[in-house]
Amino acid sequence: MKSYAKTILLKNNPGLIAEYMHYHDEIWPEVVQAFRRVGVLDIRIWIIGRQLFMVMDTLDNFNPEQDMARYLQLTPKAREWEELMKTYQEPITD
Repeated sequence: MKSYAKTILLKNNPGLIAEYMHYHDEIWPEVVQAFRRVGVLDIRIWIIGRQLFMVMDTLDNFNPEQDMARYLQLTPKAREWEELMKTYQEPITD
């Protein structure tokens, strides 16, 4: 098993943060299935203030560049989910 970590900020808007959290209470099944098909075993996300910290556990043969691109191609729902999540996020400047 491999693990990958990523951090990003949510936009500084309590309403948007609440919406983001609500979406993650009920992640679309097609998204979960697509992640599983490319070798993602588990994803955990923590939030402190508006900073997110994600840990993703994968199969040993998982290649982030190839398999995340493949994940986006498996179902339109994966692309829709990722585009929707981007509307709540902003990059960390550090």
